[in-house]
Amino acid sequence: MAHVHTPDAVLVKNYVAGDESALAVLINRHQSKIYGFIYSKIADRDVSDDIFQDTFIKVIKTLKSNSYNEEGKFLPWVMRIAHNLIVDHFRRNKKMPMFRETEEFSIFSIMSDNAPNIETQIISSQVENDLQKLIEELPQDQRDVLVMRMYQDLSFKEISEITGVSINTALGRMRYALMNLRKVIEKHNIILTN
Repeated sequence: MAHVHTPDAVLVKNYVAGDESALAVLINRHQSKIYGFIYSKIADRDVSDDIFQDTFIKVIKTLKSNSYNEEGKFLPWVMRIAHNLIVDHFRRNKKMPMFRETEEFSIFSIMSDNAPNIETQIISSQVENDLQKLIEELPQDQRDVLVMRMYQDLSFKEISEITGVSINTALGRMRYALMNLRKVIEKHNIILTN
């Protein structure tokens, strides 16, 4: 029988072995963190509920198919599933939030040296589409960090938890992503200012 103090990894094993109650304990244990994460990115209760449900449908499918091998890192794995569903939601709705300027990086100062007031300009949908295409060209690990940082406003600490890498690695991937974006932009000769 699942118990409140049983470690995640044991609960996962028990659930896979047929103990349905183990999943309820896992969901109860982590739901506020997972739901809070989803809600902080979506800010819509109904959509957050849907994504939360979809996250656990995916968790259940993966566990039932015996293809889970996260070596006890249950929460970061679930957070990655939730994160991917959030990205899918934004893609489907074509409502990518505006880039947010951050202290660490300003994507536009890196892309274009003559765009000091870019945050006050409305970026045309064409540029938005171009940018999406460019981002798709990045290696997966760099693309993930860029999307999490720029579109979802996650901290590097959150990114490192979700992707399972150190904060320094996440920072490094972001730096490479921006360098690569700049190269691609120069190659395509794209100008991102009006």
